[in-house]
Amino acid sequence: MSLYETLRADIVTAMKARDSGKATALRTADAAIQRVSMDSNVEIDDELVVTTLRKSVKNLKDANVDFAKAGRTDLVEANEAEIAILEVYLPALITGEKLEAIVAEAVATSGATTKREMGKVIGALKKRPDAGLIDFGAASKLIQGKLA
Repeated sequence: MSLYETLRADIVTAMKARDSGKATALRTADAAIQRVSMDSNVEIDDELVVTTLRKSVKNLKDANVDFAKAGRTDLVEANEAEIAILEVYLPALITGEKLEAIVAEAVATSGATTKREMGKVIGALKKRPDAGLIDFGAASKLIQGKLA
């Protein structure tokens, strides 16, 4: 069963269990996936699902920063619950030593030596087959540390 089929089945399960929080979060994610599919005129596959869910999680985390500044802990908690629901469908990101090795390889192959050439390294990372699993925020910090 594909990731999207699993998500759709979990919507039905959550609705039957009367878990409105989970059902709403999953239905919102489903709508976002369908919208991206229609807008870009592509079939729904696991890559599209993961990309869309990662973007949704990032948006929720960004919103949490603003909600926390405004003192809206109720909204922060709601977003954290939704993030936890969505992260179940996301594969683990590449971090730590493996990410350091990938970044070092990308810096070497791109020939970048200064921070101005950071885009070359990011471009090399995005061309990798496992690019969807790279935490580009952490990779960016590592690249900056390696370039003069």
